[in-house]
Amino acid sequence: MIRIFNTVQNRLQPGDIDETPDFDATWIDLVSPSPEEVATLGDRLGITIPDRADMEEIEVSSRLYRENESSFMTAILPAQTDDDDPEMAPVSFILSGKQLITVRYHDPRAFTTFPTQARKTAMKLPDADTVLVGLLEVIIDRLADVLERAGRDIDAISASIFRKSDTTSVRRNFQGVLEKIGRKGDLNSHIRDSLITLERLAGFLGHVASERGLGPDLRERIKTLSRDARSLTDHSGFLSQKITFMLDASLGMINIEQNATIKIFSVVAVIFLPPTLIASIYGMNFEYMPELSWLFGYPFAIGLMIAAAILPYLYFKYRGWL
Repeated sequence: MIRIFNTVQNRLQPGDIDETPDFDATWIDLVSPSPEEVATLGDRLGITIPDRADMEEIEVSSRLYRENESSFMTAILPAQTDDDDPEMAPVSFILSGKQLITVRYHDPRAFTTFPTQARKTAMKLPDADTVLVGLLEVIIDRLADVLERAGRDIDAISASIFRKSDTTSVRRNFQGVLEKIGRKGDLNSHIRDSLITLERLAGFLGHVASERGLGPDLRERIKTLSRDARSLTDHSGFLSQKITFMLDASLGMINIEQNATIKIFSVVAVIFLPPTLIASIYGMNFEYMPELSWLFGYPFAIGLMIAAAILPYLYFKYRGWL
């Protein structure tokens, strides 16, 4: 599918998707394009539009390069970020002359919110360069929101682990806690990967801005993008360290619970060991045992076993082992 947008009075105006695409539009958004659409647009603009395999290359030189006075920039962006399992896929941004071309095979939220916002409010979008910078700013803001939500969720998990009032419930569901920590770790890792690619993209875009002779205000916004991406990357690193700490703490709590359980069984075994020994002695089949013919032999043996069980218990309580 091809979506087109033109700048009219500093606002984005979407074109009719049912009509023949206007390949002279300010912004051309290719959404899961067919090979025919890619070939047609490439021939019209005189560039080679990267396909999905090219976009998924991990080399920096394959993601950031220039060709025929056109700049190609690819970043990994998340979609469906409302849960902890976002869809990660590359998105290519191409500045060719006075046009911006984006190529994507999934639907990051910024590509929905930015055109709507740019249509309703005057965001000062006179050309493709400002459209690209505005779109990247919305993407960075969205990633910041995702990290902020992840940070709140991580704080809630941390509180549930260490807060005394919730100790009982946590003990019963340590598996659920570990699963939550794992999901937050995966989400944070995905967002960190995306931020690293955006930071590299912003650095490359700064050189492109100088070559294209963009104004100082736009170049400063690009520098701000780079600084924002770097600061969010640092924050993601902090969350990663906190997740690692919570994982270690959870495993430690599990070991404590297991040790407490083994401790109970050990104490019970020690308490019942003396009565078992007494019962074993009087259970031997010897013909001559003094207590066998004694009138109070049975009550004596029962009392001795009870005392042998109570005395170790009282000793453990006195030493604080229970």
